[in-house]
Amino acid sequence: MFNAVVISVIVMTILSLLRINVMLALLIAAGVAGLMEGLTLTETMNMLISGMGGQANTALSYVLLGIFAVMVSYSGITGFLVKKIVSVLKRKRSIMLLTIAGIACLSQNAVPIHIAFIPILIPPLLHLFDKMKVDRRGLAVALTFGLKAPYMMIPAGFGLIYHGIITDEMKASGVDIALPSVTYAMFIPSLGMIAGLFIAIFISYRKDRELFDDKQDAINEVAATEETKLSFTLCHFLTIIAIIGAFIVQLVTGSLVLGALTGIILMFLFTIVPFKEGEKIVNEGIMMMGMISFVLLIASGYATILKETGAVEDLVQSTIGILGDNKIIVAIAMITVGLLITMGIGSSFGTIPLIAALFVPICTTVGFSPLATAALIGTASSLGDAGSPVSDSTLGPTIGLNADGKHHHIWDTCVPTFLHFGIPLMIFGIIAAMVL
Repeated sequence: MFNAVVISVIVMTILSLLRINVMLALLIAAGVAGLMEGLTLTETMNMLISGMGGQANTALSYVLLGIFAVMVSYSGITGFLVKKIVSVLKRKRSIMLLTIAGIACLSQNAVPIHIAFIPILIPPLLHLFDKMKVDRRGLAVALTFGLKAPYMMIPAGFGLIYHGIITDEMKASGVDIALPSVTYAMFIPSLGMIAGLFIAIFISYRKDRELFDDKQDAINEVAATEETKLSFTLCHFLTIIAIIGAFIVQLVTGSLVLGALTGIILMFLFTIVPFKEGEKIVNEGIMMMGMISFVLLIASGYATILKETGAVEDLVQSTIGILGDNKIIVAIAMITVGLLITMGIGSSFGTIPLIAALFVPICTTVGFSPLATAALIGTASSLGDAGSPVSDSTLGPTIGLNADGKHHHIWDTCVPTFLHFGIPLMIFGIIAAMVL
């Protein structure tokens, strides 16, 4: 119980629940972890800074995607999408939430742009959500489902990367397993995600929710497209070309940075965004995505502290040493350990190599099959991603839903997503380990 991982994650969670900024909470948690492992504060900060480079590419990607999203919004093309959604889904709240979850799902596999669509799609719809009295916690759950469930279920896009990492890391630890077997192993845990989504939409957040005010803030200007007569122009056509160009470059090169940069350059070349507006657009993009980028950088440094000091390995070994070889007890313990690790690191993908090297020998000793081992690793690595204050699966939805300042990251995104996905994932992950 006094392991650095446990204590530091508890500190981060408590501070976040007390509405302390998540970046400050993460820095304090990293300091606590370092001190508990015998490092000085100076050594801890140096180790954190040295580990921040692990997410540098992702952080830069998100900043550039934020700039591109502001440019797309500047073109006015989002007005057409908003108007179409309004006309089709008005007064159909549950269908709207399921539709948003479906659109989010496409961002992981069919068009792997991850959270880049959120600042383009969600802010213009906030006024409509308020008029329909939609509970934004339900929207956060729907968005997080779309950002998370597809890569767990489907071996395409980000899902192919995720399943491939599990396969490679298990092989590296001495257990051979084919990629299709990993997909099969993740089927049962993925059912927990579906159950959580339906519970949130049809039970937890089906009632009307009035927000604390009804101000006509800046975001409502975009919502005027409900009543505005829109015409499709050459500017809109060229914007679509820029978006397609960005997607193609990203898919061909596998680089979010190059994809976003391509879109930005095309928007300037097509004069959709005037050069004189460039500095303003860039600043708005950085303001939109800068926070999430810095959180990811600090989370990477925090993960480095936990890994380099051996705190994670100590936690796993001490936990299993106490519990013995009872399969169901060991499964519960391993998934709980995975929850703690991922809650702190905030990345399912980044957690897999860490826990696979520790879990595979334990699973082999206790007698779990390769399928059960894959299910445990996949569940444990993804468990804390929904609900972690430092995960892009929660930061992304907050970026869109808090565009008008009416959505709290911890209480309106992290807590709802953890309750509706964390608990079902634990249950279905343990079931998978016992039946596979």
